[in-house]
Amino acid sequence: MSLKVRNRHSEALFEFLWCPVCGQEGFTHIPFEGVFCKNCNTQVELQESRETRGYEEAVLACFDTTTTWNLHVDEKLRRDLPDGSARMKILGAPGAYKVDWWSPEPGEDWEPVERGEFDDIEEPSEVSHLA
Repeated sequence: MSLKVRNRHSEALFEFLWCPVCGQEGFTHIPFEGVFCKNCNTQVELQESRETRGYEEAVLACFDTTTTWNLHVDEKLRRDLPDGSARMKILGAPGAYKVDWWSPEPGEDWEPVERGEFDDIEEPSEVSHLA
């Protein structure tokens, strides 16, 4: 008996995706566990959307902070999600992805971290050992 691995989402989708908790772009897949942000360990689950509106791909990226490291320690490096989770709908094709919407919608109470927003801030040494 052999195990077949089926990649349902393209590498280009992961190159477009970023973590709304810390702003980093790297993700790690742990077989049978899930996909996690390499920087803060926020979990992301990708689901195919039921509605594509004519785009080649329509994907829901569902983020969950249950496994996030150091979220409670330093808000200058991470931003919590409302009730610990948020979803982003991505439309497009490799090389031309765009965010269609966020749920919950960003507003006064919550804004996702933009790609690379915290890149110029160094993590204090007293925080790094808590991961």
